[in-house]
Amino acid sequence: MYRTHHCGELRLENVGNNITLSGWVQKARDLGGMTFLDLRDRYGITQVVFNMDDNAQLCGEARKLGREFVIQVQGVVRERSSKNANRVTGDIEIEATSLKILNAAKTPPFTIEENTDGGDDLRMKYRYLDLRRPLQQSNIIFRSKLALESRKYLDSQGFIEVETPFLIKSTPEGARDFVVPSRLNPGEFYALPQSPQTFKQILMVSGFDKYFQIVKCFRDEDLRADRQPEFTQIDCEMSFIHIEDILNTFEGLAKHLFKTMIGIELAEFPRMSYDDAMEKYGSDKPDLRFGMEFVEINDLAQGKGFGVFDQAELVVGICAKGIADSYSNKDMKDLTEWLQRPQIGAKGLVYVKYQADGIKSTVGKFYSDEELKSWGERFGVEEGDVLFILSGEKEKTRKQLNELRLELGRKLGLMKTGDFKPLWVVNFPLLEWDEDANRFFAMHHPFTSPKQEDIPRMLSGDHETMKSLRADAYDLVINGSEIGGGSIRIHDRELQSKNFDLLGFTKEEAEDQFGFLLGAFEYGAPPHGGIAFGFDRLCAVLNGQSSIRDFIAFPKNNTGRDMMIDAPSHIHDAQLKELNLDVTYKPEK
Repeated sequence: MYRTHHCGELRLENVGNNITLSGWVQKARDLGGMTFLDLRDRYGITQVVFNMDDNAQLCGEARKLGREFVIQVQGVVRERSSKNANRVTGDIEIEATSLKILNAAKTPPFTIEENTDGGDDLRMKYRYLDLRRPLQQSNIIFRSKLALESRKYLDSQGFIEVETPFLIKSTPEGARDFVVPSRLNPGEFYALPQSPQTFKQILMVSGFDKYFQIVKCFRDEDLRADRQPEFTQIDCEMSFIHIEDILNTFEGLAKHLFKTMIGIELAEFPRMSYDDAMEKYGSDKPDLRFGMEFVEINDLAQGKGFGVFDQAELVVGICAKGIADSYSNKDMKDLTEWLQRPQIGAKGLVYVKYQADGIKSTVGKFYSDEELKSWGERFGVEEGDVLFILSGEKEKTRKQLNELRLELGRKLGLMKTGDFKPLWVVNFPLLEWDEDANRFFAMHHPFTSPKQEDIPRMLSGDHETMKSLRADAYDLVINGSEIGGGSIRIHDRELQSKNFDLLGFTKEEAEDQFGFLLGAFEYGAPPHGGIAFGFDRLCAVLNGQSSIRDFIAFPKNNTGRDMMIDAPSHIHDAQLKELNLDVTYKPEK
């Protein structure tokens, strides 16, 4: 046996037992007559003691061990004289009687500890070493348990797990596809799925009324902390349901996961329309852990001779509570410069301080104290509060104010760790008009159903009417992150064809790309709808983290590269010829 126990298992009740442990050497300490080493596996760390007086040869062998050597130790469990309260095995240690080196190790390029000295690229290159760190292992273990709990809940609700293909056909909607050349069909390509959308709808037509899958999806798009070229979804679909059935079922899933994984019981999820979310927070995924709702003051601020406001489509602001005395002129200048960065693009920032010694504002020469007081009344200000006001085009200004609200939330410590505020955002627009492309795009995807009451208007064909169509779509948002999104689907061929028309598909293009789905709708498609949860993002949110990388065993970097295996990479000319691809093109490195 390599081990009788693991390194996080032994306690005082095991004192006197002869045991065998195997693992990695975390660190060793030579104290002359005695050598101590910490032995680590994924379960924990146990201290091992080698005594020069008892066995000088064994102690000498222990002194030669380096960090990350893989060893086997036999010995007797004894109570520690100086206990370690920070370690679950801190009451005991192992008095070694034998030592076997199972594999020697080079000195690792960074420390295998909680606070490592390795940078991102180095840790990703040696990902197998980074994954030995307890924090990283706990993240991957958490992910595994979350998947199991998801399956338990969905199974209890009658869902069936079905695997759908990874080699499918390319479609132009959404992000770019990853494409795979077909050797057996020269000049033709598969695509890796951006989601199993059409297949799960086909499963509904097939009579599987409750489907789910924890599935890999692929999108060839620019990356950031919460985005990877391959990611995982909890993908679900249901038949013979209305929107309330979907929301109730998957609110139940979210509550189950929060309770079983982190011991938090969530209250009922509030609902908010897309229009309200944009008007009150400037975002369709508002963070409700703190207030600062938007307040519009066009009627109070315009027509007073301040051209910036007079010429604006929207004058809108937020109220930060109790910071008037602590926020200096330098703080205001720094905040203004932060907003003026190209990433946000605000032209300036107006603020009004309501202090005990009076009202102070950057626009005080344009507005009397009485006028500024009327602003404060609309915001519900109290002494010590500060108003931050932006102006300009409606859509841009709301987005800029959303960024300011979130920045103030971070700076003022309003985003409390362990505080979770979920909500459903509903009633999204069905279509988005793109002026540059001169066409409509689907707000979610082209299979989303309009609201039942909007279907006659959709079929009417009036262009301006199309802009106001509402979708039977919904997003689950938690702490400003979109955790899941879905919709009731179109299940009628005529209506689906009309939607393809609005999105700029010709009849031939729609038939070529989605003819299999349109054809299936002619054979008795039930009303259906579904949702997909971003599984990687859900892992991060449950742990109060913003990046999904640490919850993926082998993630890509910001350029989509796997630093460990050095992929993507070139392939041999012979392989290219087999795939009927051009072997003369060599991209620059």
